[in-house]
Amino acid sequence: MSDQKLLKPGNPVGIVGYGAYVPRYRLPAKEVARIWTDGVGGLPVKEKAVAGIDEDVATMSIEAARNALARSDIDPDQLRAVWVGSESHPYAVKPTSTIVAEAIGAVPDVQAADWQFACKAGTEAMVAAIGFVGSGMAPYAMAIGMDIAQGKPGDALEYTAAAGGAAYLLGAAEESLAVINATYSYVTDTPDFWRRAYQKYPEHGQRFTGEPAYFAHITQAAKELMTAMGTTSDDYKYAVFHQPNAKFPQRAGKMLGFTSEQIEPGLLVPLIGNTYAGAAIIGLSAVLDIAEPGDRILLVSFGSGAGSDAFDIEITGAVDERRDRAPKTQDYIARRTEIDYATYSRYRGKLVMK
Repeated sequence: MSDQKLLKPGNPVGIVGYGAYVPRYRLPAKEVARIWTDGVGGLPVKEKAVAGIDEDVATMSIEAARNALARSDIDPDQLRAVWVGSESHPYAVKPTSTIVAEAIGAVPDVQAADWQFACKAGTEAMVAAIGFVGSGMAPYAMAIGMDIAQGKPGDALEYTAAAGGAAYLLGAAEESLAVINATYSYVTDTPDFWRRAYQKYPEHGQRFTGEPAYFAHITQAAKELMTAMGTTSDDYKYAVFHQPNAKFPQRAGKMLGFTSEQIEPGLLVPLIGNTYAGAAIIGLSAVLDIAEPGDRILLVSFGSGAGSDAFDIEITGAVDERRDRAPKTQDYIARRTEIDYATYSRYRGKLVMK
């Protein structure tokens, strides 16, 4: 691939601050199996994170955004964009982004918008933020990927559809804790997963889920980016792929030549489930919590419908001092309260009374 297809800003851009958020409640997969299959069958994850009754994408995005700001050296009124990517915005007509911008003190001189592209809505917002900052239009922009994913009761998705995500504050490369060298996006119209207006739960075309959806887009985006950058899997310390389950990212990584040691630090789905728009970028936050200056990271998201965003990221010396300013991703994972299926049903509105 010619490097003309790469998305590279006119001015170098990087991650100035980052922050994750995962709700404390956990629903074990065996509890879902107890209700629907009498405990019979394999479990795709150990447990999943469940939002509390008073949590939604807006409140969780605010927490992640505050963590990102804490790891930066800027005031929120310096932000010129707050963008929130999600499949589960709390309002059909009213932006989540204005709620977040108001809560963190970024209003009124700010551009705000909600983004949609299934599970890659968060990285889609990141790519736009890179362009916004890299063009010189704005000194800083914040991109958030956050979801309270829903699975139809008894559906396979219910085992993994979880809550959580991360926020990234993008700014000039020279003040960043990680420089984004380039991005590449690969998109086709592949109908593997969808939810129509007024439909509560998503549907999935099962035979399309792996191929030609997930694996085709993840591997092609990664290959095209690495070819244009002149890199191989050996050039990256870590690789983070969208994680709908534990098996898919591991298989995609092996197809691309990555080892388990490169993939596992960002593989969070066994512990918190699939956080949809936050799934890839919360994995990146876990890697940023442990990465060392000079480490290189490959990040590849996937959104049903379908498309992938690939990023080549390099850690700078600023990471050592900034990452301890806010809770680490593993801190949120360790903070857990187990719930049963009845509590989960109440918290997530599974029981509807008319």
